[in-house]
Amino acid sequence: MNDFLAVLPQYLLPKQALTALAGTIASHRGGAWTTSLIRRFVARYRVDMNEAADPDIAHYASFNDFFTRALKPGSRPLAESPWLCPVDGAISQFGRIERDQVFQAKGHSYSTTALVGGDAALAAHFENGQFATLYLSPRDYHRIHMPCNGRLLRMIHVPGALFSVNPTTARGVPGLFARNERVVCHFDSPHGPFVLVLVGATIVGSMATVWHGLVNPPRPGRLREWTYPDGQVSLQRGEEMGRFLLGSTVVLLFPKDTLRFESAWAPGGAVRMGEAMAERAS
Repeated sequence: MNDFLAVLPQYLLPKQALTALAGTIASHRGGAWTTSLIRRFVARYRVDMNEAADPDIAHYASFNDFFTRALKPGSRPLAESPWLCPVDGAISQFGRIERDQVFQAKGHSYSTTALVGGDAALAAHFENGQFATLYLSPRDYHRIHMPCNGRLLRMIHVPGALFSVNPTTARGVPGLFARNERVVCHFDSPHGPFVLVLVGATIVGSMATVWHGLVNPPRPGRLREWTYPDGQVSLQRGEEMGRFLLGSTVVLLFPKDTLRFESAWAPGGAVRMGEAMAERAS
C-alpha cells in the first residue's frame, strides 16, 4: 500500500483526544484491571521483564509505572566511547545534515530550525553537522540517558501534531519530526553543543525530564521555554535525563566535524542504551 494512503486515517483521527484518553488510562491505578492490562501488553509485544528491576507485573500500580520501569543495575553497561547511544530502540536514520536539512525518509526532509521550534540561531550550530533519529517501539525500555556529559542551557516545549512515529508514518508524513509535539533540550558538552529532542506521538501521554518532571501536560498550544543558569543542571554520560510515558522517538543534533558514527550502524538496526554511538571525528 502507498505510504500516504496507509497514514491517511491519522489525518482524520482525533489524535489529541485519543492521547488525552490514553494518558488517563495509563495513569489510572486500577488494581487487578491494571495488572491484566500490563500482562496483555507484555504478551503482545514480548517485553522482556527479566531485565526489569522489578519483574513482577503485579507490583506496578499503573501502566505508566510499568512503562517507565527501571532496569536491573548493570543491565546496560556503558561502552568505552565518547558518545553513547541514549536509548533502547532502532535506528530510523542518521548521518550528515545537508546545510540545514535533516533526512527523514525517501522523499522527505525537514529543517533544523523547524525541529528546534523556529530558533534559527540555535539551529545554526548544526549546519552541515550530524544527526541521529532513534525510534523506541512499545516493547523497549523508555528512559532516555545522556550520550555524553552535558550542561543544560535551555529546554523548549514546542506544540504540534501527534502523528504516530513508526517507519510507515515517517515515510508518509512530510516533516514528521518537526511537525509533532516535542521537547527540545539544548546542552553544552566537552565536545561542543548538542540538542536532544524528545518527539511526541499519538497516545504519548506525556514526556518528562529529571530536572523538570512532566513537561506535558499541560498543552497550552504555545511554545514554552526555560533557561538554566550556568551549572544548575549538569548530567553525566549515561545518566538518565528523561522518559516517555508511552513510546516515541529521539532526535540528536551535533555540530560539524564533531563525531563519526559507529561503522556498524545502519538504518533499521537495533540499538541499546549504553552502546558506543560515535567516535571523535578525525
